[in-house]
Amino acid sequence: MDKIKEKLANLRAEADAAVERAEVAEAKNKASEQVILQKDQEITSLQHKISVLDSELEKTEGKLAESKLAAADGESSKTTSEGLVRKVQLLEEELDAAEKTVKETMEKLRQVDVKAEHFERQVQRVEQERDQWEKKYEEMQEKYRKSKEELDELVSNMEGL
Repeated sequence: MDKIKEKLANLRAEADAAVERAEVAEAKNKASEQVILQKDQEITSLQHKISVLDSELEKTEGKLAESKLAAADGESSKTTSEGLVRKVQLLEEELDAAEKTVKETMEKLRQVDVKAEHFERQVQRVEQERDQWEKKYEEMQEKYRKSKEELDELVSNMEGL
């Protein structure tokens, strides 16, 4: 009788532990989903920045093209030519800065994408763990039910004696 009680206590402890582990896994899963949501928002923000920088780059390239045309047409005056050359240099520097910013933004986007994939893999792993724990919990519930039925049957047989 003591062994059965001990076995039942062990089964209850195992079931409680399984429930606790399942709750921990669910909490980790929710935390991972929050991280993924934040990373998605960062990606959206970076994509917006890229589009803004692309439009700035196009404007700068347009200004550069205009400045180069003006420089070619304005060679009649040395002062005008020098002014245009300075303007072209400034525009080229702006273009270089814009290209550098675009490259940095693209790298950050790539890094965020890699992190997002990593977190997706973690979420999948955590979900698999959760499914395993749920399966173990169901198995333990079934073992507990069977043990209880056996115990009830044993008790009824003992009472019949």
